[in-house]
Amino acid sequence: MTAVSRPRVYQGWPLLSGSFRPFFLLGSIHAGLAILVWLPAFYGELTLTSAFAPRDWHVHEMLYGYLPAVITGFLFTAIPNWTGRLPIQGTPLLVLVLVWIAGRFGVTFSAYTGWLAALLVDASFLLLVAAAATREIMAGRNWKNLNVVVLVVLLLAGNVAFHLEAHFHGLAETGIRIGVAVVVLLISLIGGRIIPSFTRNWLVREHPGRLPAPFGRFDMVVVAISALTLAAWVIGSSSHYTGVALAFAGVLHLVRLARWAGDRTFRERLLLILHVGYAFVPFGFLLNAAAAFDLVPPSAGIHAWMAGAAGTMTLAVMSRATLGHTGQALTASRTTQAIYLAIIVAALARICAVIHPAQSEALLHLAAFAWAGAFLGFAIAYGPLLAGVDPRRKAVA
Repeated sequence: MTAVSRPRVYQGWPLLSGSFRPFFLLGSIHAGLAILVWLPAFYGELTLTSAFAPRDWHVHEMLYGYLPAVITGFLFTAIPNWTGRLPIQGTPLLVLVLVWIAGRFGVTFSAYTGWLAALLVDASFLLLVAAAATREIMAGRNWKNLNVVVLVVLLLAGNVAFHLEAHFHGLAETGIRIGVAVVVLLISLIGGRIIPSFTRNWLVREHPGRLPAPFGRFDMVVVAISALTLAAWVIGSSSHYTGVALAFAGVLHLVRLARWAGDRTFRERLLLILHVGYAFVPFGFLLNAAAAFDLVPPSAGIHAWMAGAAGTMTLAVMSRATLGHTGQALTASRTTQAIYLAIIVAALARICAVIHPAQSEALLHLAAFAWAGAFLGFAIAYGPLLAGVDPRRKAVA
């Protein structure tokens, strides 16, 4: 680690004192509002100003809009702990935020600005994130965490592929699968480290007994097999061989999850939600395996990964990180628990809407409003903490 003399107090705008603040706040607002826009667009009641088809705009803004914001907020909050270097604050952070916002406008109004301009503006965000993260990790000589940067670069590649496919072929398919695969790997890699660690710390202090297995060789094997399986899924998602591999990976993730003592965390919902969110990872693998054998529609597994794993895990991590980094008690208030319940309802309703098309309209509306309620609820409940309006506040109402 590099020895650095950290400033005692950041003197600028509180919202720019840490990357988690603007990106968690803006990412959650965008996630909630984008769904409320997509629902009437899906039913033909609203015409979008994007060059993307309505489905692709929706997928893109979830996969390459809100998720990169949350990933960036987490990444640049974690990197100073990995390297001992100063966090990205102030003007450099503001530049990243403005580029992300420009990307959202560029994609949404790409029917007027043109697809190429939207691509260049949108892709520049992840390019800057990858470059800044690489610089910080290398300067801190923390080589082992460069694997996270590799995944960010792959997410950038998926975003570029998405734009190119949508323009030249009308709809994006490979670009979607690349992005989904990267997100699943990020959850597998990062979740596999923080979930057992946070669980162990709480159990040792509050509920002694059986402890979760720490990240080890088994976890590395599971992540490696998952990476190979997801690569095969990106190339040929309907292959029966891929289906078998997906099922095997799903079982491995179930075993992995069982090793983390999640059944002992019911007393603290802030921990329990991490285990529930991760459970959607094996669920997604198993649903995609079933889809390879034409047992369920392909989008069922994708929504298990995206609405379930990504949606739940991002809210779980955002709420915990916000509480921890603003000096609040690490416990889930009733409002926070309501947010968690809403995202679980949204994920299950969205999966069921795919599996039960006869009830799809009602389930889609339930999923959309529950999703919007979860993310906009987070923005309202945690916004003051993120903006630094009242740093003396001890708990989220």
